[in-house]
Amino acid sequence: MLEYLKVDQEADPYSIANTIALNALVARAKSKGELLAHLKKRGVEDDVANATVFRLQEKGLINDSEFAKAWTQSRHTSKKLSKRIIACELRSRGVDQQSIDEALDEIDDESEYRTAFSLAMRKYSTMSRLEPEVQIRRVQSLLQRKGFSFSTISRVIRELGIQSDEQR
Repeated sequence: MLEYLKVDQEADPYSIANTIALNALVARAKSKGELLAHLKKRGVEDDVANATVFRLQEKGLINDSEFAKAWTQSRHTSKKLSKRIIACELRSRGVDQQSIDEALDEIDDESEYRTAFSLAMRKYSTMSRLEPEVQIRRVQSLLQRKGFSFSTISRVIRELGIQSDEQR
């Protein structure tokens, strides 16, 4: 069970900020940017928030590089998202570009293609009674929402063997 620390309002601002930060980290790992935003939202002054985050980084409780790698792996395998969408998510969470690039380097193009293909195959298997144009449109829409590139989508459609009347 998650155990939260009580905030002592009489304590100094640094210990209050530390308690708020530790409570925020109980639920899930957070990036430096997310934690700073959380502290500011809770009314902690900027210099106190920065000092608190710096101390937590020194202790190893916040590591944007590790956070980015874990987030990338999780989102790519469970949500079947493309590298482009994952990069946007990480940027919105305040992760620096270098950490994002390092994390995304772990996903090669072939792995991204296999993810897109398995996702499309699962969708395609439910549409056997539909016209080929509708099948193509739905598979394309799904893969576009997941952030895959046009070249990847085209390759997947070709490999699935769906042909519209125009292509025959």
